[in-house]
Amino acid sequence: MINPLKTFLRRTNRPTSAAHLELGEHGEQMALEYLRDYEDYRIVATNFLVPLGRGLSGQKVTGEIDIIAYDGAILVFVEVKTRTSDELASPERAVGLRKQRQIARTASRYRQLMKLYHEPYRYDVVTVLPNAGSMRIELLRGYFDDRVFQRSRYLRADA
Repeated sequence: MINPLKTFLRRTNRPTSAAHLELGEHGEQMALEYLRDYEDYRIVATNFLVPLGRGLSGQKVTGEIDIIAYDGAILVFVEVKTRTSDELASPERAVGLRKQRQIARTASRYRQLMKLYHEPYRYDVVTVLPNAGSMRIELLRGYFDDRVFQRSRYLRADA
């Protein structure tokens, strides 16, 4: 009974992923190659995923960083944004304050797990847009700063 079921399940066509997910994966691959080949980044990890805790309604909150790399001695956390067009808004506009906070929390957890407390770091954004049969890739170094999300020194217990 089980073997025929396994055979049947193997034969069924797996649905292809949604077009926007395929576009995102393709954009991340293009950005990875660009950073490695043209900007001399040393890639450490891709699609780093880590649990961050629970939200207000109790759901699990996870954070993801598309690319973690070194640019010289600086640890860089890279968010990749791929769009089919920039007519309505540029791709980097999708990295709003909420997304920046999630990236900063994930990066903090990464630095904590890897014991990189005093390592210099920054946050970059790579935009990927189709351009006449090829892709236009733009690197925005130091796109945001996480000091906005750190508690005031007056509120910290160690101050």
